[in-house]
Amino acid sequence: MDAPFDPWSPEFVADPYPAYAALRARGRAHYYEPSRQYLIPHHADVSALLRDRRLGRTYLHRYSHEEFGRQAPPPEHEPFHVLNDHGMLDLEAPAHTRVRRLVAKAFTPRTVERLRPYVEGLADDLVRGLVADGGGDLVARVAEPLPVAVIAEMLGIPEADRGPLRPWSADICGMYELNPGAETAARAVHASVEFSAYLRELISARRKEPGDDLISALIAAHDEDERLSEQEMISTCVLLLNAGHEATVNSTANGWNVLFSHPEQLAALRAEPERLLPTAVEELLRHDTPLQLFERWVLDDIEVGDTVIPRGSEVALLFGSANRDPAAFDAPDTLDLARADNPHISFGAGIHYCVGAPLARIELAASLRALLRRAPELRLAAEPVRKPGFVIRGFEELPVAC
Repeated sequence: MDAPFDPWSPEFVADPYPAYAALRARGRAHYYEPSRQYLIPHHADVSALLRDRRLGRTYLHRYSHEEFGRQAPPPEHEPFHVLNDHGMLDLEAPAHTRVRRLVAKAFTPRTVERLRPYVEGLADDLVRGLVADGGGDLVARVAEPLPVAVIAEMLGIPEADRGPLRPWSADICGMYELNPGAETAARAVHASVEFSAYLRELISARRKEPGDDLISALIAAHDEDERLSEQEMISTCVLLLNAGHEATVNSTANGWNVLFSHPEQLAALRAEPERLLPTAVEELLRHDTPLQLFERWVLDDIEVGDTVIPRGSEVALLFGSANRDPAAFDAPDTLDLARADNPHISFGAGIHYCVGAPLARIELAASLRALLRRAPELRLAAEPVRKPGFVIRGFEELPVAC
């Protein structure tokens, strides 16, 4: 019997990959009534639709809610939507083009590369602390603090102010799960209000006294008369913080959980870390994808295989399934840290390709390298505690011993 697609089932969340295989075998598009979405499980289709301008992260640049056959969000959710909808991840051209171009002026490859010594030094310090204690929760001790500190350092958020960043992010990201409930929405709204207020004050301070940080660079970035509005800056900072650490936190924990369950691959990585690290990072991102699903609105009728998906529909692009598609990967369910041909889509594709992908790769490699070097006997100490959500895949706790 086919494994069912059931994103609210703990059994499915623990291992969604058999259900994905069943979806791929049954066809290219499947209407899923509980979330009112068309599920797209194949790599070629997911990759193509990420680049298809007949789909969008929003529809409001072309249609009103009524014209698109959708209800406007409840008024009490407005703080979340103002924050979310002004970030470049949820914009479409021409607004997306303008904002991404201006962000790119500040978030340059040189800016990212300049952080490498800081990232590697911090990863080493965190791992040395873990080893000194004989182990602990890998999420709380290494996976979380590393990318949060890096993106906060990059933005210029003072160290004393960083405590609420991770809780704010977690509450906001709860809205990206399927059919979030009223309590999740209330937490997201509260976090959006507090995070926005904090950043508004910080941006005001940087306008008066610019520093050598990303917020100051975003303030300065402009093309002729085009600048980022204050709301666009706030939304961009939140997006960079949330996206800039959620994927890395979860990729780190998912990756080590996979390595512990594949001891022969872990042994090979320990034996030749510098040779295997570049491909290992990509393979761990592919094998257990931190973002399992990405949504798009259908702005004009499309066809996927024999299925006509009408305007006004929503598609769920199944990244986790696409990254295990045998049409795109040899032996896709096999972990192969030396895999050379690896067209995974964990960072997306098209105009919304993750602007922070180079930084995420530096962070993942740095923590892997530090753990391999300083904790050569690293092992699971207890059963990991998986996050309950499906879309953002990761662990609450990953207890390890050194």
